[in-house]
Amino acid sequence: EPLCLPRASRPGLPAAMRALSFLLLILCLVSSHLAPGAGFLSGLGQRSDHYMCARKGGTCNFSPCPLFTRLEGTCYGGKAKCCM
Repeated sequence: EPLCLPRASRPGLPAAMRALSFLLLILCLVSSHLAPGAGFLSGLGQRSDHYMCARKGGTCNFSPCPLFTRLEGTCYGGKAKCCM
């Protein structure tokens, strides 16, 4: 004979599946927000332009280079000048 249980005495499988699908949704949302940071990880081995400027003895300036210094490149992704 088929086993038919009334709704009140059924095991809590739908609630468990709802919780599992909710956790899966949260995991997908978190991983989609982490994906743009993957480009940052590829640049970890490269030195930044302001680091290279300072290593050569220069300074990064957003204003024109001071008197008796010359422009040697850029800093902060081209937003500032490397002056030596």
